Amino acid sequence: MDDEKKLECCCHQTKERSEKEYKDLINRLSRIEGQIRGIKGMVEKDAYCVDILTQAAAANAALNSFNKVLLANHIKTCVTDDIKAGKEDKVDELVLTLQKLMK
Repeated sequence: MDDEKKLECCCHQTKERSEKEYKDLINRLSRIEGQIRGIKGMVEKDAYCVDILTQAAAANAALNSFNKVLLANHIKTCVTDDIKAGKEDKVDELVLTLQKLMK
């Protein structure tokens, strides 16, 4: 992955992803981005509320699916590796993350 592909985030930790994982996540986000642009276009064209809500629900489901894939990858790699390395605080971080996702 090129450095320009990596985005800065609010944290200082990074994660190297396989090319397959990277492409999957980016493809999912691109589809979600397209859905959001479509919803915006519907609002701009004064589409019927129920039609907009239906599309918004689909975008929300796609984002939830993205989160599930990312969370599974995180548990299988970051959490597992850190626990094996004796970093038990990773479990606390995971619990906090799950609490945020379940709001």
